Order: sequence, then C-alpha cells, then structure tokens
Amino acid sequence: MFRFNRGRLNQRRGGNRYQFRDMKFKQLHSWRVNYKKAIQIQETLRDLLTFEKYTGKIQTIAGTDVSYDKHSNRFFAGVVVFKLNKHFEMIEEATAIGKARFPYIPGLLSFREAPILLKAFRKLKNNPDVLLFDGQGIAHPRRFGLASHMGLILDKPSIGCAKSRLVGEYSSVENTAGAYSKLIYENKAVGAVLRTKRNTRPVFVSPGHKTNLTFAIRIALKTCCGYRIPEPTRQAHLLVNKLRRMTHLLM
Repeated sequence: MFRFNRGRLNQRRGGNRYQFRDMKFKQLHSWRVNYKKAIQIQETLRDLLTFEKYTGKIQTIAGTDVSYDKHSNRFFAGVVVFKLNKHFEMIEEATAIGKARFPYIPGLLSFREAPILLKAFRKLKNNPDVLLFDGQGIAHPRRFGLASHMGLILDKPSIGCAKSRLVGEYSSVENTAGAYSKLIYENKAVGAVLRTKRNTRPVFVSPGHKTNLTFAIRIALKTCCGYRIPEPTRQAHLLVNKLRRMTHLLM
C-alpha cells in the first residue's frame, strides 16, 4: 500500500525529477455533433482501440473527474497527476471550467465531458504514463466509453473505473479486497467487478485503450489507498468539487 503524499505541486525538485513534456492530442472528429453522428463516431473509432499487454515503465498516473453545477449548464473538470513511487506523491493538478454543449445521454458521456477534460489536460506540465477515468472503457453498449475515447485521443494507456455498471452481467464478488468477477456482455469479458476494500461496494473496471483487463485490475488495486475508488480519481473528485464551491463564492 502506498503512503499518500501531496508533495509540492507544479515545481521542479532535484533537477529533472519531474519531466515536463507537452501531451499530444489527436483531433479525431468534431464535438459539435448530434445523437446519430455521435453513435457513428463511436462505432467507427472503436476499431482503432488496442488491448495489448502494457509493458512500458509506469512513472506517473493521472486521474480525472467532472463536477456539474446543478443550477446552470456549467461544469468543472480536474486532472490530478501522481508519481507512482513508494510515497505515491501528487505532483500536479489542472482544472478547467466550461459549459456543457452536449446533453446527458447514457452511453454518450464522452461527447459531454471529453472537451472540458481535454481543456484541463492541455494545462498539464507532466505527461502521465497511464490515465484513470471515472467512467467506462469497453464496458459500454458500443465498447467505446469515456476511457476508450480519451485514451484514443491522447494516445495513452487508459482505464475506466466506474462506480456503477452500464452493461453486462456478473457473479457475486467475494467480500475480500482484490476479489473480482468478470463482467460479461454479449458473451465477452468487457471488464471486472472489483472489490477494492472489504465491506464496500465493488467498482467496475474496464480497459480503455492500450491496456488489457489484467493490467487495468492491477492498476486499480495498486492506486487504492484505503478508499473504495483509486486515489487519482478520488483526488480529482475532491478537486473539482472544491473548484465548484469556490466559483460559487466568487459569483
């Protein structure tokens, strides 16, 4: 288990301890689309996903979350980057505020949240090795959830770690941290129902892009620090809620 350390955000320490590199973004399509076009995009882009075993060195991992304003169409995105060392140190965070341009439609969450998340990612100085999303990867009606969509755009290994199920069936999960049951959809394993902590509800983990299920489970467990959800997405959740509250106070 890692000991969580917030560290000193956005600063060089000890020379080149943290590498500041620009992330690359693929412009795959327009975000100004309707329901029918959005589904067509998902069905086209899912063929570009890869699920090979990840063999690269993992030094940093980013978690993301989005918070909505109940009284307007504004929402708040956050990305938190951790150094994957024995102290599990938070080294950077970035936020963005915007307006929702796409309606809330189950299965099309990426068309609502990806643009604001990309705005936050563009502010990062660090280039994370792996991405964790509070959403689905291929455990999705068209096998192209938020984690898959963002992983393809950012060309990064990506993992979905959702708090609820979107598709699939599974067997009961033993009440032990690390226990899981495969999530089956259309006769294929699209994810895992993973118990990250005893006496808590499981989470729904699925590969997004450039990862397989074994790797996704391992990263989800490795980044949990005593809570139900992985620390990168948990801290991103706290960050965006804080941003939303601060923005209200300034209005």
